[in-house]
Amino acid sequence: MIQVELVPGGEVEVDVAAKGGGSENKSKLAMLNPGDSIVEWVLETVPTMGAGWCPPGMLGIGIGGTAEKAALLAKQSLMEPIDMAELLARGARSEVEKLRVELYEKVNALGIGAQGLGGLTTVLDVKIRMHPTHAAGKPVAMIPNCAATRHAHFVLDGSGPAYLDPPSLSEWPDVQWAPDTERSRRVDLDALSQDEVASWAPGQTLLLSGRMLTGRDAAHKRIQDLLARGEQLPVDFGRRVIYYVGPVDPVRDEVVGPAGPTTATRMDSFTEMMLSRTGLLAMIGKAERGPVAIEAIRKHRSAYLMAVGGAAYLVAKAIRSARVVAFEDLGMEAIYEFEVRDMPVTVAVDSRGTSVHDTGPREWRARIGKIPLAVA
Repeated sequence: MIQVELVPGGEVEVDVAAKGGGSENKSKLAMLNPGDSIVEWVLETVPTMGAGWCPPGMLGIGIGGTAEKAALLAKQSLMEPIDMAELLARGARSEVEKLRVELYEKVNALGIGAQGLGGLTTVLDVKIRMHPTHAAGKPVAMIPNCAATRHAHFVLDGSGPAYLDPPSLSEWPDVQWAPDTERSRRVDLDALSQDEVASWAPGQTLLLSGRMLTGRDAAHKRIQDLLARGEQLPVDFGRRVIYYVGPVDPVRDEVVGPAGPTTATRMDSFTEMMLSRTGLLAMIGKAERGPVAIEAIRKHRSAYLMAVGGAAYLVAKAIRSARVVAFEDLGMEAIYEFEVRDMPVTVAVDSRGTSVHDTGPREWRARIGKIPLAVA
């Protein structure tokens, strides 16, 4: 999507946002009445967004104009630098800054936390842009930006190409990840049984090794169509685990490109079919599952595991080999077979239907206790 604004001068200023569907799909728009509270609307709406936007991240809020103008304002606000720490240190100097601080504190008090599992930090910053509007209405749009912020800014002045220096790695912590074998349980996917799946506890961390299958929206729809016609599936899902992912093509010596999980709720309507008709034992994705999927998981003593959203390159480091085994014409949505070693996941829904996306935020909200639960 390209938005162009004509201004005086001889330069072209470009802001680029390469945004994922997980966060964009959680965008919200409301046509409030002039007397309605924006704070109340935000606090009621953020919990309905689930964790598919990969918190902690930013909330961009556009107020005023028309419906489409409010949405554009919200998107544009996300291009601004993260400066909440500086704002809190010096104090708010305007009504808009006061609103930013109030929303920042109260959204974090919801206890949603990183990946929606509960915690103190749900948003890193709240950005707001405003525009005049008709006295009879108050358009408000809220667009989240996930933890993976892929933004770029450059200026063309006619002198030639603009070159961007990559940020120095010294600006990030030197994280040396290694499998936590003391607090995590190792799982052999090639010898997985329903009894082992049933033994996993909500919130438990696992390290997966062995072979798994992949598949997301297009693959599930094709599986559904094949089963409806009574045709045989091209791959056996019996006693297997499926990973909701569309891997990027590899470059150089990679076996696979970035391969982070996609939002699992999009596969909820297929879950009963997959568990009842294919012999599938468990699923891996990101964010929460809805009631229909949770009931199917409980009914079939399955489990839903959550990989880390917003860290696709790092997740791919656990993949040792990758090959297409079905639906090659679907490209990145084809069914792959991955061989993984110590892939870290969290048990998000256990075989009894307990979801940590329900229990975790509820526990943290009670701990924080800064706003009434009725508002949250």
